[in-house]
Amino acid sequence: MSEILARLPEFISHHPLLAFGFIGVLVALIATEISRLTRGYRALTPAGVTQLINRENALVIDVSSLQDYEKGHVPGARHIAPSQLDPDGKDLAKARELPIVLTCRNGQASGQAARKLAKAGFGKVFWLDGGLAAWAEAQMPVVKGRATG
Repeated sequence: MSEILARLPEFISHHPLLAFGFIGVLVALIATEISRLTRGYRALTPAGVTQLINRENALVIDVSSLQDYEKGHVPGARHIAPSQLDPDGKDLAKARELPIVLTCRNGQASGQAARKLAKAGFGKVFWLDGGLAAWAEAQMPVVKGRATG
């Protein structure tokens, strides 16, 4: 190990682009991880969502389009269109202290909705990483039909 450290300055002087590239990638990786840890919401696997629903009575909100929601959603999920997701609305104000899990078809819209709720001060915000596709791939139950509420 000491030989590697002794030859490191020589390597850096002979390969400055590689050294700067490595430092750039390392800084980007660290910044991404710090951002992920401090963003105020977390990604969950289908098993994690199931545990949160069973243990803490989490509110599940599906922010997919109405057509996608009707094609299939997590059992017990309420449909709210992303444009209608109002953190200050009376429906969500009641659930401010509950864990909230956001889902959608592929995880993109639910991640944005989770960011919106976390910025609004909701303390326990989660999103289903991979969306309903990951849920179905984990062989979890999917409910089809119209929105209820």
